[in-house]
Amino acid sequence: MNSPFPMTKGREKGYQPKQVDEFLDRARSAYEDNEAPPLTAADVRNLAFKLQRHGYVPRYVDAALDRLEDVFFERERRAQMREVGEDAWWQATRGLLSEVRGRIDRPRGKRFRRRGWFARGYRRSQVDAFLDRIGEMFRNREVSVTSSEVREVVFHPQWRGYDEAQVDALLDSLVDIILSTR
Repeated sequence: MNSPFPMTKGREKGYQPKQVDEFLDRARSAYEDNEAPPLTAADVRNLAFKLQRHGYVPRYVDAALDRLEDVFFERERRAQMREVGEDAWWQATRGLLSEVRGRIDRPRGKRFRRRGWFARGYRRSQVDAFLDRIGEMFRNREVSVTSSEVREVVFHPQWRGYDEAQVDALLDSLVDIILSTR
């Protein structure tokens, strides 16, 4: 059987092929068949696969998932525009942008809730540096950040770091904004 993605070699771990293949079958069915259970861009974005030796090379699968998320996002956007109208959709998008900008405009080190004394969160300096770059993108059209960059950003752990759930929610909103404005 031909593999849709390159396989890892040696001790390197990759995504479990069976899980990836099953998800891709589900995505194909959701895309082609209106009777199939629906699949959203958020479902694709929040997906995680188990790792194993001799699995699919993650960067190839992740690139395919990014494209798949874009397709489902565009489909959802068109459906929502038909349902509520283009003006209402753009108004909601501007509202989301306003919320994101409000968070980014907060002072460094105070943009998100911090974890407790004995808990780890995302390293504040890394999150703040990334959000400074996003803020620069909003202020200056010459600076560009892609949805893939937002999806792939990694922050190291830190005691009393930023709350991961809050940061992740903002990153999801950023992806939505970037996809909405392309």
